[in-house]
Amino acid sequence: MEWQRDILGEDFEFHAFTAAGTDGVERTATLVRFRPAAAEVLPSSGPRRAVLFLHGWSDYFFNTDLARFWSSAGYDFYALDMHNHGRSLRPESPGGYVSNLADYDAEIEMAGRLIRQEGAAPPLTLMGHSTGGLVAALWASRHPGAVSQLILNSPWLEMHGSALVRRAASSMVGPVARLRPEAVLRLPERGFYWRTISSSADGEWTLDDRYRPPMAFPVRAGWLSAVLAGHTKVARGLNIEVPILVMLSRGSANGLFWSEEMRRTDAVLDVNVIAARALTLGRTVTVERIEGALHDVFLSPAAVRADAYARLARWLRAYGDLADRDLADGESPRQP
Repeated sequence: MEWQRDILGEDFEFHAFTAAGTDGVERTATLVRFRPAAAEVLPSSGPRRAVLFLHGWSDYFFNTDLARFWSSAGYDFYALDMHNHGRSLRPESPGGYVSNLADYDAEIEMAGRLIRQEGAAPPLTLMGHSTGGLVAALWASRHPGAVSQLILNSPWLEMHGSALVRRAASSMVGPVARLRPEAVLRLPERGFYWRTISSSADGEWTLDDRYRPPMAFPVRAGWLSAVLAGHTKVARGLNIEVPILVMLSRGSANGLFWSEEMRRTDAVLDVNVIAARALTLGRTVTVERIEGALHDVFLSPAAVRADAYARLARWLRAYGDLADRDLADGESPRQP
């Protein structure tokens, strides 16, 4: 298997591959791995565990600090840029588009096989952000035994407001999705979250606007219908057996106009609705509400994300593979 140097620098490599879904369509995905200097890796007495990260919609993997955290915890870190996203974008395909969230299954399964070929011990730790959190939860429920623990960073588990909003949206979008799945829906554009994270605006993170557009990719009917179908499955209960951690901001600010509250809240999701819906995922669910966190809690201001990393480390000591490791509580890879 050929790995090439990644856009993130010398410690990161990528491998592009194709995987055929149940519909027979070949789709391109890209696996990114973190390979730090030996001095950065904790010694291990046996096979190393591996974690696979799934990005959100209209997004890609770029958080090098997250990779370093997992490496310091004794895990081999991998991230998957799923088809029609990030490194896997192709000119002939609409950015961010998928008509069925299960279309991601084949590339996630292939990524798992490639990770095992690298010598990691199964099962995987699976981590997902936003729509990637929804995809991760659905995949874990369909593949019992493939995942040892599930970490969800602001997962998009339900529409704003309530299930009634989802049902109303489904009834309106469904007919369009069946007839013209790639039709672009005319919805208000909001770049407020991008403003809070991008170093080109008010944030501190270097983003590639080709992979993470300020206004996101166009919302297409088939994609929104697929997400709503995923929400419906979550609402019915997924019965995931492994421990689950759901990390969320303490508050939301979802208005159509800029508010200073968006600098310290989730400007994308209704976190109270997500917190309630999280309890339908499985039998062992921990919900961490983090004061001052953004939509991606690990892109929040330094003190806030240090709190988030500390909470993740504490949870891993309780439910993960860190019982015999000394990961410093409260230590964040990037300090203020």
